[in-house]
Amino acid sequence: MIIDQLSNIPSDFYAGLFTKHGGNFKLADRLMLAFRFLQNHDPATAQPGTTELDGTQVYAMVQHYDSKPRAKGMWEAHRKYIDVQYVAAGEELMGYVNLGHVKAGPYDASKDFLLAEGDGNFPHMPAGTFIILTPQDAHMPQIAVNDQPQPVKKVVVKVAVDD
Repeated sequence: MIIDQLSNIPSDFYAGLFTKHGGNFKLADRLMLAFRFLQNHDPATAQPGTTELDGTQVYAMVQHYDSKPRAKGMWEAHRKYIDVQYVAAGEELMGYVNLGHVKAGPYDASKDFLLAEGDGNFPHMPAGTFIILTPQDAHMPQIAVNDQPQPVKKVVVKVAVDD
């Protein structure tokens, strides 16, 4: 898990993390495509929906919703995709815990969705914040700050781990 402000992204810093020491160049290129999309589009004014950036390898989902109390959240994880979740407007808490520290349920390969149970940390994500969640990261998105639901506009960019 990496959490930062979109304004802190130099042109290739995060891609470099995945390419140093024999890393995956295709994955680095996909991550940079995700960041370029977030930097060059105004998700705060975009309508909800999905935009393909590189077919099923990289695509962005614009979401508008009201955050929810933690009691209504659920832990999830993915195996095929890295999530780059960017809060464009509003704020939320993002639950995070290493998948090895929760009880994992069955994996639904058709939806790339693994439900889990447990507890974790809940970093604050104000507008302008992104989080990178890899397959070993269980997460609980859309959680209301102080259990007070509010409108949130978010973009989730799905980045394929493999071809």
